[in-house]
Amino acid sequence: MMSNDDAVGQSSPDHLQRKLQNRHLQLIAIGGAIGTGLFMGSGKTISLAGPSIIFIYMIIGLMVFFVMRALGELLLSNLQYKSFVDMAYDLLGPWAGFFTGWTYWLCWVSICIADLTAIVNYLTFWLPDGTQFTPLGGAAISAGCVLFLMGLNLLTVKLFGEVEFWFALIKIVAIVALICAGLYMVLTAFTSPGGSVASLSNLWTDDGMFPNGLKGFLAGFQIAIFAFVGIELVGTTAAETKDPERNLPKAINSIPIRVILFYVLSLVVVMSVTPWRSVVPDKSPFVELFLLAGIPVAAIVMNLVVLSSVMSSMNSGIFSTSRMLFGLAKDKQAPSFFERLSRVAVPANGLVFSCVLIMFGALLQYFVPNTITAFTLVTTLSTILFICVWIIVLLSYIKYRKTRPQLHEASKFKMPGGIAMCYTVIAFFIFTVFILILEPDTRQSLIVSPIWLIILAIGYLVMKRKQA
Repeated sequence: MMSNDDAVGQSSPDHLQRKLQNRHLQLIAIGGAIGTGLFMGSGKTISLAGPSIIFIYMIIGLMVFFVMRALGELLLSNLQYKSFVDMAYDLLGPWAGFFTGWTYWLCWVSICIADLTAIVNYLTFWLPDGTQFTPLGGAAISAGCVLFLMGLNLLTVKLFGEVEFWFALIKIVAIVALICAGLYMVLTAFTSPGGSVASLSNLWTDDGMFPNGLKGFLAGFQIAIFAFVGIELVGTTAAETKDPERNLPKAINSIPIRVILFYVLSLVVVMSVTPWRSVVPDKSPFVELFLLAGIPVAAIVMNLVVLSSVMSSMNSGIFSTSRMLFGLAKDKQAPSFFERLSRVAVPANGLVFSCVLIMFGALLQYFVPNTITAFTLVTTLSTILFICVWIIVLLSYIKYRKTRPQLHEASKFKMPGGIAMCYTVIAFFIFTVFILILEPDTRQSLIVSPIWLIILAIGYLVMKRKQA
């Protein structure tokens, strides 16, 4: 399926090249952990779950960490694997490669569409109070963003790494600054213009940590899981990463620290300064924190940061979709048109094709004018699909352990808990899918999601018939 040249990354117009360095991989991994789901989605999650959102992120972060450890051991067991699509193809069969590749592609297309709705929402910050963009204006903004990022990705993979490096660095600096500012407000008992006093007690004094009970706690899982999508980007960049045996374990093992710092600590600060009932569901609580605290300049800066975060998410999505189509074409599971690389070793055909489809996402501004409703519908669909991809990774690991025990014994990066932990995490993900029944908006996406599985099954049968 792949030659040795693939593994070592020879410079060739037929092969992806290992141009991403350790600093790129580390920041891509961090950037994948800080996305639109945290900046945009946490407002709605807080309104549903209250302060218990902290426990939700800790639980999901732990489960995703085990998925990443399984993925890391698998990728390092065979450096010919370009991504988890090759891994699934090899261990579970062609059907798994087909399902994983195309599903992951749709995941990122849908995420980019969700990002477009978030961009339009963030930009309303600059409009007079109560003013919204017209559907045509929102569509124009969306189209401009897609064209800009498509142009960047068409240049070189190293440029993608550099852009993502700086996007991620901006997010890190912003969140650290927010945490420091919030802690200062808590220590000085800062009183906002609305009369609320910054205090850690805001986490439990208003009906406790679980103010909306078990139902509210469970309802918070959907967008919280969406906040973690993209964390597996280190798997899709494996083919273009220098020294993966050293750099992949570093990136994966830092996940727990990132979850504690970027999710738990930042949200503890947000809800300490801004009581959870004051958080507006369709606004970024990170921006609203500074507005409620009466610091409009800081709110303006944070709004620019969350805008850069969404652009970062879209940048990663456009990169990922093009690499998925390239890998599928290499395995004869997508048109050979997507296999051809540009002169700078970028899968340009797949990139442009994905961007055209993402552009159609701008039409969502017409049909669902309510931003948070559109955001929830699209993110629920992508969450379901990502869960399917993560489960495929875990099933691949189980097959690997059963059929290639010698590789596991030789591994220097073994997954903690092994097969038993895989089944535990799979059970957790299946449970979270059933949670989506609880809310009407998430239930709609759950109902329509099987349509994609039917389309995939028909596509796979057609492909096999042509190859026969």
